[in-house]
Amino acid sequence: MKRSEHRAFGEPDEVRTFPNGRAEILTMDGGEVGKLTFAPGWRWSNDLKPLVNTASCEAPHFQYHLSGKLGIRMDDGTEYVAVAGDVTSLPSGHDAWVIGEEDVVVVDWYGASHYAQPTSIA
Repeated sequence: MKRSEHRAFGEPDEVRTFPNGRAEILTMDGGEVGKLTFAPGWRWSNDLKPLVNTASCEAPHFQYHLSGKLGIRMDDGTEYVAVAGDVTSLPSGHDAWVIGEEDVVVVDWYGASHYAQPTSIA
């Protein structure tokens, strides 16, 4: 029988820092969930592209937005803004950036496992 788990991001299993942001990773029941924080001025194509060496973010994401405004542009040109309370499902191939002066914080159930690791897909 599986056991229940109760965890908090205040005690993550791993913390990855990158320019203008951080990823706090919890491992639970064989999977990972991440809390991603992006500071004002953060943009994937400026801050993570040099780390992962891909043309755009190749990590798919399934995210709940806790705070801030996140601009998102898909490689096909689709563009929108996600705000607190939104849920986004992003396939591979996108850029994103913080809009305004508030940190963007998201909980990511799908793309956190390799996010912001050198030569990873994110």
